[in-house]
Amino acid sequence: MSFPDITPRLREAMPDLRGRLLANEPLAPLTWFRVGGPAQLLFTPADEDDLGYFLARLPPDLAVTVVGVGSNLIVRDGGVPGATIRLSARGFGEARAEGDTIRAGAACLDKRVAEEAAKAGIGGLEFYFGIPGTIGGALRMNAGANGGETKDVLVEATGLSRAGERRVFANADMGFTYRHCGVDPSVIFTSALFRGRIEDASAIRARMAEVQRHRETAQPIREKTGGSTFKNPAGHSAWKLIDAAGCRGLCVGGAQVSEMHCNFLINTGDATAADIENLGEEVRRRVKEHSGIDLRWEIKRIGVGAGSS
Repeated sequence: MSFPDITPRLREAMPDLRGRLLANEPLAPLTWFRVGGPAQLLFTPADEDDLGYFLARLPPDLAVTVVGVGSNLIVRDGGVPGATIRLSARGFGEARAEGDTIRAGAACLDKRVAEEAAKAGIGGLEFYFGIPGTIGGALRMNAGANGGETKDVLVEATGLSRAGERRVFANADMGFTYRHCGVDPSVIFTSALFRGRIEDASAIRARMAEVQRHRETAQPIREKTGGSTFKNPAGHSAWKLIDAAGCRGLCVGGAQVSEMHCNFLINTGDATAADIENLGEEVRRRVKEHSGIDLRWEIKRIGVGAGSS
């Protein structure tokens, strides 16, 4: 299962590229589900300037996909055509506090932002301690947990357009709604500035500990999973709808609805991406049949099915 190798002609067109360019690179090891096919091209930029250089010289008709740590992602079995970009912690993983603000790179883990804020006595960002993704993903989907959301703390975000041009977006420019950002999907976020409030560090740490206790007792965090599968419909909890439709423990191939939390799907060991996605669609069908409510995917699904590459 492989794509045509397009790296030689790209390297020729980008002689000053400093980042890592790989052809047909497996993506399954980069996701929490541990499933899926390869990236036709995987690019890890050295820094923001390197990313801009790459985008400016990339053929405009070549598809671009951005991935983070793969905690809320299904890569389909046929892989991802075009260019897949993954920002590294080395180039985009910084987190620096100043006063009541903290600036973080898009590859910085949400959990680390909460930790750095706590060290600096900045409250209001503890909810990030319970989100196992990166700041780039948090910006793109208005990530939230435990009563807090990205829209509540963001001052501004920086990103690059498909043409490699740097842009800064104020909170009001982001078009945040529930698990959604209205910024053009082709924009690749590179950093963000957040504002909290100065508080006693011990109180912040206590709230973070409560967030961690909730995750450990209510979510299957030690399984091969992808986080919350479906968005909560207005006025409803997705897991309750799934449970009421009789889907707790439901299996398709090697994929299973978590017995612990019905809005989590699990790779029990030998699942394919198709197993996981088909299980999700079966859950959607049963919930629609039982309650009349259409569940919408929260997990991002990318790539093509097996045999489509």
